[in-house]
Amino acid sequence: MFSAPSSRLQRFLSGNPTRVITVSFLLVILSGTVLLMLPVSSRAGVVTSLGDALFTATSATCVTGLVVQDTYLYWSPFGQGVILALIQVGGLGLVTFATFFNLALGRRLGLRGMDVAKESLSTDSFGDVRALVRTIFAITFGVEAVGAIILTLAFLPRYGFPDAAVKGGFVSVSAFCNAGFDLMGCEAPYSSLMTFADNPVVLLTVSALIITGGLGFVVWRDVARWHRTRHLELHTKVVLVMTGVLLAAGTVAFVAAEWNNPATLGSMPFFQRLLGGFFQSVTVRTAGFNAIDQAAMTDLSKIFAIALMFIGAAPAGTGGGVKVTTMAVVAMTVVCVMRGENDTVIFGRRVDYRAVYKALALLFLALCLVVLSSMVIHFALDQQANAIDIVYEEVSAFGTVGLSAGITSQLSSASRMVLILSMFLGRVGPVSLAVSLAMHTSGRREVLPNGKILIG
Repeated sequence: MFSAPSSRLQRFLSGNPTRVITVSFLLVILSGTVLLMLPVSSRAGVVTSLGDALFTATSATCVTGLVVQDTYLYWSPFGQGVILALIQVGGLGLVTFATFFNLALGRRLGLRGMDVAKESLSTDSFGDVRALVRTIFAITFGVEAVGAIILTLAFLPRYGFPDAAVKGGFVSVSAFCNAGFDLMGCEAPYSSLMTFADNPVVLLTVSALIITGGLGFVVWRDVARWHRTRHLELHTKVVLVMTGVLLAAGTVAFVAAEWNNPATLGSMPFFQRLLGGFFQSVTVRTAGFNAIDQAAMTDLSKIFAIALMFIGAAPAGTGGGVKVTTMAVVAMTVVCVMRGENDTVIFGRRVDYRAVYKALALLFLALCLVVLSSMVIHFALDQQANAIDIVYEEVSAFGTVGLSAGITSQLSSASRMVLILSMFLGRVGPVSLAVSLAMHTSGRREVLPNGKILIG
């Protein structure tokens, strides 16, 4: 009876590894939604509405951090555990987890399984899958454990051991996965790390976790091999340079724009202002924690934050956005065109034209999605909200950042659905698009005549 639909589903999923990755995220979100709707998941012991549960599950699985209910005040320890599990699975990917456990149990993945794992890990070689999966889990749990210990010790004087350990572990996982969820609602609703704005240990530890997760596992594996090879791949060089440039530029921009703003950095001592500016530069790159009030920032800071959120982190990591490599390829393509060169060249290496096409396509489609979604929210649903705040919220959702200008909990149900779709597409869409562009060919064999078109 069920063989025909099952067979069709199997053919649908086996036809393209990207579909398996997309469906796996969707299944995790739906499972999380059901669990969060249970009365045991809320502190009040009531059934959570479908809209709130779906939004929270999507935000956690897509490691975004936007919330409609304070994570500490609304959700019970069971619900918080569900959210943490969704963050960990969403940050690494269900396919990565499945691959790891299959390898740990000594099972053969098969050609299709290896193909799906290869696409999920953003690697080009079947031979890299096993080693990369082991590297991912070793780095992930090792770094998260160290982060949890440091944060527990930092929280200890304030909360006592049991509570400090829970908060430290939760924030460590959330930070490494660039999720932005926290349990600091005990200080004030939606306060995030604002009560620790004067604590360099907390902010620098969280910053280190965010940067480590955002660089991508391919980069860390390449860096670990440097002592033997004395060579870094082009991808690694681009990621490291772009990350350093964006962090430095963001720090300078936020410090300059908020220096005299008493609602953010203006009332802080000198070094705390510098620390706050640096942390803001780190967190807007897809993390979602905040040490200053995002709604109180100047419009200039919000615009700069929107740009950084849109760019995001590196491929094969836990962050979102269109990725730093995409922006590097597009930027260098512009530079090379201005120089009159025919190829895109980065660090003395020619970038394949197909990578240039993918970068341009990703950038164009991402811009279209952000603009269209922002227009829908503003004009059709929530015209009373500030336009910059709406764009801030939308880009935060698409870039899986999780920072909020304070309007997420005030949006209508329809607007929240737009953000849910943006979070899902932001986590899965760019990867799916890149993979589909890489796998699909036109099948056209004839040589077409050249056509002329004027540009500029």
